[in-house]
Amino acid sequence: MGVSGKSAAVSHVGRIRASNQDSGYVGQHLFVIADGMGGHAGGDVASAIAVKRIIQVDQKYASARDAEFALKSALLAANTELAETAFDHPELTGMGTTVSALIRVGDQMALAHIGDSRIYLLRDGVFEQVSVDHTFVQRLVDSGRITQEEAAVHPRRSVIMRVLGDIDSSPEIDTAILETRPGDRWLICSDGLSSYVSDEKISTILSTFKGTKDATNRLVRESLDQGAPDNVTVAVVDVGTGPESPSSPPTIVGSAALPLTYEADNARRALRLPTLLLHPLKSTMHEDTHFEPESEEYLDELILEDKRRALRRRITWLVGVVLVIAAIMVAAMFAYRWTQTHYYVGANGETVAIFQGVQQDLGPISLHSVYQQTSIKLEDLSPFTRETVEETISAKDLADAEAIIKRLADSING
Repeated sequence: MGVSGKSAAVSHVGRIRASNQDSGYVGQHLFVIADGMGGHAGGDVASAIAVKRIIQVDQKYASARDAEFALKSALLAANTELAETAFDHPELTGMGTTVSALIRVGDQMALAHIGDSRIYLLRDGVFEQVSVDHTFVQRLVDSGRITQEEAAVHPRRSVIMRVLGDIDSSPEIDTAILETRPGDRWLICSDGLSSYVSDEKISTILSTFKGTKDATNRLVRESLDQGAPDNVTVAVVDVGTGPESPSSPPTIVGSAALPLTYEADNARRALRLPTLLLHPLKSTMHEDTHFEPESEEYLDELILEDKRRALRRRITWLVGVVLVIAAIMVAAMFAYRWTQTHYYVGANGETVAIFQGVQQDLGPISLHSVYQQTSIKLEDLSPFTRETVEETISAKDLADAEAIIKRLADSING
């Protein structure tokens, strides 16, 4: 028995961007998403070239191993074509694209992936990310330097370490062969979805909407509802049982669905990779969502910057703790000084004394002390007066306390 299923793909320009730099394709055997470098010259051209080249391997294969080889070869060929295009059209220098692709062969999936677009699998209610992001923050997570939670808000979370383009003539591409079975639902998406919609929400939508078209539309809508400024492209592939036959004609979405153009307009010509690396497009209405390192020196600088950021965070935390402790100590000092402006009369052993401070203690810290010991004995006082002294008599000030002592002495002598 073969493995059949349904698939759908949808792409949206997003809430802010003027052009769609994503491309996607779902066919009978091949399913692919490419995300052109946001802000880089020719991101739309890059993703379109890549998808149009990779579409050529949408065919039936004798084995998943053959499909894996064909898919990797197609990505490398697309990389070469991108480099040649950039050479012929200097205004496109620095263009690049991510690619995440699957080829279904029987009960297996051949996978190829580069960049930060993602491949997910929903199986028996369990939703997990299959691909690994080729990003700077993912390297930090893998090395144990930051947590996944910190990666989600890291200022360099958009830095991609690997893409197809005119940067590396032989980019490293992740490939794998994965088992699939009836009931599996595969999702391929650009970061316009994964950066704005939580895994939990994505899983809920995939579990709730049974139709692939309904699921893709709802995922895109959820991303837009979250205010996603970036392009959003998703492809959903369902695995069922039965003969492998296309449930619908192949679908191309995004920039790959349009004719390729190489217009060297002023805006595109002005975008050069080194400039973008040093000066992101501050004049645009939104922040670029992709940056690609040009060299190992740039990566080293990013690591050093991250160390500086971590050091600044520790220093800020330490300064904050010191300030809080200092504030507590200053408050405690003023509070103690305030207590020492008070006086009362009480018993000190078998005699009467004037105490400075208040009658309470703060843990092991005494807030009062004997200011003046008198010769008045408690046994010489009347029972009522003695009980009053033992319970302490508050005084307005030192003069008032001395007046109380005088009255107690007069009561004995009188």
